[in-house]
Amino acid sequence: MLRFVLEELSDFGDYAGYQKLRDLLTFSNDERSRIRLSDVRLSPDGRHVHVLLRQPKVGLMTFDKYERHQLALNSKKLDVWFKGGVPIVDVFYLDRLHNKGNGTGAVAVVVFENGKAEFWKFLECKTGWHLLQTSELCNSPQARVVSVCVCSSLLVWCEERPASESSTAHSSTGNKLRYCVCRRDFEVEDGAVSLGGLKIILHNNPKFTVISSGDYVHLLPNLKAKPQLCISRFFLTWSPHHDFFTISTTSKNTPIKKLSAKESDFRRLITDCLGYLSALEPLEICSFSPTGCGGLLLLLGTGWLCLLQKDGMLRQVYKLADNFKPQQDSHASLYMYMNTVGLIVGKTLHLIEVNCGRELQKIALKKEGLFYSNQADRRTPHLLLETGLFMIVEKDFTVKLLGSGPAEGVNPGALMVEAVFEEACKYYQQRSLSNTQLTVDNLKKGGRFQAPISLASILRNYLISGFGRNETEVLQNGGSEHIAGKEKLMYSLEGELRALVSLEDLKGSLVRGDVKEVEAVCETLVEKEVVRLLSSTELDKEALLYLNSIFSIFPSQAWRAAQAALQLHFNSEGTLSSRAPPDVWKTVLSPCPNSFLSANGQSKLSHSLKGDYNCKIKPAASTASALPVFELLCQSVFHFQPSWLPRFLELSQQQQGSAVLGLSLASSSWGLSSGRGGEGRENNVPLYKRALWVLSSLNPDRQQRQDLEVELLLVSGRPNAILQALRILMDKRHWERVTQVAQQFCKQSPLLNKEIFTTLLCEVAQHRELDPYLELLWVLCPEDYTVTTILNLVLKNLPSHSSCASSPPAPFADPDSSQLTIGQLKPLLRKVLQRETKPSQRYADILQSPSYPPPALPRQPTERARSMSDVSADSAPCSCMDPSFYPETHEQTSPANTNIQGSKAALPADPIGFA
Repeated sequence: MLRFVLEELSDFGDYAGYQKLRDLLTFSNDERSRIRLSDVRLSPDGRHVHVLLRQPKVGLMTFDKYERHQLALNSKKLDVWFKGGVPIVDVFYLDRLHNKGNGTGAVAVVVFENGKAEFWKFLECKTGWHLLQTSELCNSPQARVVSVCVCSSLLVWCEERPASESSTAHSSTGNKLRYCVCRRDFEVEDGAVSLGGLKIILHNNPKFTVISSGDYVHLLPNLKAKPQLCISRFFLTWSPHHDFFTISTTSKNTPIKKLSAKESDFRRLITDCLGYLSALEPLEICSFSPTGCGGLLLLLGTGWLCLLQKDGMLRQVYKLADNFKPQQDSHASLYMYMNTVGLIVGKTLHLIEVNCGRELQKIALKKEGLFYSNQADRRTPHLLLETGLFMIVEKDFTVKLLGSGPAEGVNPGALMVEAVFEEACKYYQQRSLSNTQLTVDNLKKGGRFQAPISLASILRNYLISGFGRNETEVLQNGGSEHIAGKEKLMYSLEGELRALVSLEDLKGSLVRGDVKEVEAVCETLVEKEVVRLLSSTELDKEALLYLNSIFSIFPSQAWRAAQAALQLHFNSEGTLSSRAPPDVWKTVLSPCPNSFLSANGQSKLSHSLKGDYNCKIKPAASTASALPVFELLCQSVFHFQPSWLPRFLELSQQQQGSAVLGLSLASSSWGLSSGRGGEGRENNVPLYKRALWVLSSLNPDRQQRQDLEVELLLVSGRPNAILQALRILMDKRHWERVTQVAQQFCKQSPLLNKEIFTTLLCEVAQHRELDPYLELLWVLCPEDYTVTTILNLVLKNLPSHSSCASSPPAPFADPDSSQLTIGQLKPLLRKVLQRETKPSQRYADILQSPSYPPPALPRQPTERARSMSDVSADSAPCSCMDPSFYPETHEQTSPANTNIQGSKAALPADPIGFA
């Protein structure tokens, strides 16, 4: 299996002054003068390391790697100590495409806070660094540079100007808008640097960090500023070639607006967007890195790693674990290498596939690290640690099945033969009715059990001769039927024999390998075992105990293995998807064993949860009963990604539903109930109740537990669970969430709509906290509710009179009273009353039908004789017509019906007319 490992490129021993560099990078964490990795710069070729010193001494130290060691002895180092303690803003290298000189050395620019820029060139043949030129970037001597970058042939920087030179008012907001973004063209030719005139890109703007990426410059707000201001809730992207600004934010995937760069006043630039921007959430950008092709990688405080594309689209790539805290995990480094993103948070390195957001691997570091780019190999991640420079490469850790020699001093054949007899002892002892203890010696000498003896013989021959024997060798073996049958058996067992040999080789690699190789092998082994167990058709008790032990001993490795087995992917829409085959989900969703239900009290779960959502089901004290697979995975999800637990339950229910409805996955083969009628059986506890049991057994803090309980209950989609979640939210006084849940689930069924509306109406009668949401609640009133029903519900649920003893007499109520008034119910009562008085449409088709009796059809002379003879028989059904057929009341219709019948008898008989 291919795994990523760190491969050392240099231990700094080949850099001039390497001992000082090691000392700078290995200071203790408590030391004030410790160098931060964010203050270290590397040249594109990796030959120069620059360290920016902030305190107690301000300056720059450079460490160079020479091709010839003799040149390093008399080299000129780029060590800058500016008089007056002026800090250095940044050090960066100019693009070789814009270096038109004949020299091949790199040109570095050192920019100071006072606007001074020094251009240095490294010439190995002339022993080191040489100063080409010193220039002033700013026009004002009082300006202060806060950030700088190079974009194509432009130097772009953000500078702070004195208040006297700024056009902004002397206010708290105006003091923050005293910066401007400037640019100068540059050209390096024949050892000289030519700078163009200063041009202002933007003025009256807040403090920006300028970042160059390809042909674009991104302007990020000051990450340390207070986020209350509107100016810190968005960022800009400037395109020098197209001459426009793009306004973007991390809370929206598309750019807010694109504006022409001809307007350089920041305040006028954002005037049209000010109202929209004030409603946005403040930015919380923990770290950033340019992609080199116009994009920008952003690590947000929410744990999302996002990619800002050059067209302004913001795409979520990867979500860190929920325990990510920006304040604690202050150090973060990220970089994009082709289609792979390297991310370091604290001492954990993540490798992420940028197209699908899949985590390729996670590597634990001993110390913090810094990603950098090497122009010779831009596809491979390069890393700077305090011990040296490293690159991340792929190595094959696949365990060889054959061909690798056995471990020193170990005879794998003898060990595997002994393992065969030990397993046979265990097998026969379990099935024996005798109390006599079987031993390996008894199996070898007794001769009663031929199976382990034959298998041991096959194993010895297999290890001696290998599995490459062809048919000719078999025929040369004597040709006896016994040997032929033995060979046939050996070939049928070849897969199992390969696994045994592979296991012995794995043991040898664990003994001989170093720490990193052992970790990689363990990771691979855990993944294979979890995948194998979850793919099995049926897990017995021993296999389930084994799976529980894997999750207990290797929790993080087992969690990643479970993600790989289920092929889980967290989509940007907030849902989980899986591409695992149905057999894996069959194992995951297998019903709880009866032993587990009885040991953990889960058989009472369905009854206890209906009555009280605060019930706590404690797991059994003994660990003899293992967790079922679904509970085990829920436990792992909660430990590593708690926010995934409701989504995992939703995905499991979808898989269960597809299994029940699928023709090829009948409920009998899955062991699932095809309807709700089977939920009463103990081995068919609904999944959401099983997830709730896991949540209660883990005992998180109360707030997190209740939030997850509500989400799990709502995801289940069951009416009782939805009402239960609604009651939890009502007890917590989360009225806005209560109304959202009511609006969402009242559409499911009329019965659920009636239950939700009744519950909320009873709550409205108790207090006045739901007043802002009454209009939304009245819309949910069921169609069959009458004014009498509503008034009866309200009167039954009014607060007791003892609590209102001091209130003014009715009908005058205290303005601050929590008692419900008729004025609040008036819109609802009016709506219901209008619905009651509206004429019923039930008999509309009858009322609009033709008059009775219908007009007679033309009579036919040939039928007259027959019609006259049948007049008595045909008029009888007409005389017994039901009076209730007519829309009038019975008292009004009775005489009329008598007259009609009498007139019918006097009329000539016409059966066709009465048909």
